[in-house]
Amino acid sequence: MLLSEMALKELIQVEEGVRYGFLADTDLIFNRKTGEIIGFEVKKKFSRLPFRNREQESVEFIPWSEIVLIGEHRILFGKTHSLGDFDLDDN
Repeated sequence: MLLSEMALKELIQVEEGVRYGFLADTDLIFNRKTGEIIGFEVKKKFSRLPFRNREQESVEFIPWSEIVLIGEHRILFGKTHSLGDFDLDDN
C-alpha cells in the first residue's frame, strides 16, 4: 500500500475510541538510513472552553508498532506516546 493511499484514512485509538483526525494531518517520522517508518507525530488542537478562541496544542506520537489494523477507511492503533520515549538520534 502506498503512503498516499494511507493518508486518506482516519486515525482511531482503539482503547478509548478517540478520533485523531486523518493520517494526512500528521508528520511522518522515519529512519533516514533504512527508510523504515518509526511512527507519526500528531498535533492536536483543543481549547479549554468552547466559546474561547484560545487554542492549546499537544503533540503526541503514534509508533508504528502500535498500529493494530489498517482498514479500508481507518487505521486503528493502541496508545500514543511521547517522542522522548524513542531514540530518534539514529535517523
